[in-house]
Amino acid sequence: MPCAKITLLCTFSNKKDAVRITLLLVGATDKKYLGEGIEDYRKRLTHYLPFEMKVIADVKNSRNLTEDQQKEKEGKAILDLVSTGDELVLLDVEGTELSSPGLANWIEKRMLAGTRQVIFVVGGPYGFSEALYKRADSKLSLSKLTFPHQLVRLLFVEQLYRAMTIIRGEPYHHA
Repeated sequence: MPCAKITLLCTFSNKKDAVRITLLLVGATDKKYLGEGIEDYRKRLTHYLPFEMKVIADVKNSRNLTEDQQKEKEGKAILDLVSTGDELVLLDVEGTELSSPGLANWIEKRMLAGTRQVIFVVGGPYGFSEALYKRADSKLSLSKLTFPHQLVRLLFVEQLYRAMTIIRGEPYHHA
């Protein structure tokens, strides 16, 4: 077994030293069936590494704001939760598309590099502010297809869970 794999297995066995992954969401998930699916995968993920989801409240009085003003307010709320050393990843239709094994490889590289915190962000209905694009370390796309933001949450946590099973060589990823 290569040294890198041995190091990675040690990372899994000591979760307090593992990369922490946070999923930031703009607005609450209001569809019960999506919330149940997201919660199922959230629980599964905590078996592998520290994982949390944080919800940023919808912008109040958004009807009185332009799309850019709403993106700026959301962007500021997101940036307030990001520290200097955090790796910030925007889930964006214009981002790099990865296969499931590609996402596993992407995460594994961060684990092996000693990255402490990766923050993935699902933005609001109009996307991200320029400030967020400037601060982002990378952009990933789940697909060139357009999905409702609440469905993206479920798709992403499932893919994150699938990535963990790929890294560990577990059978789930063949499902």
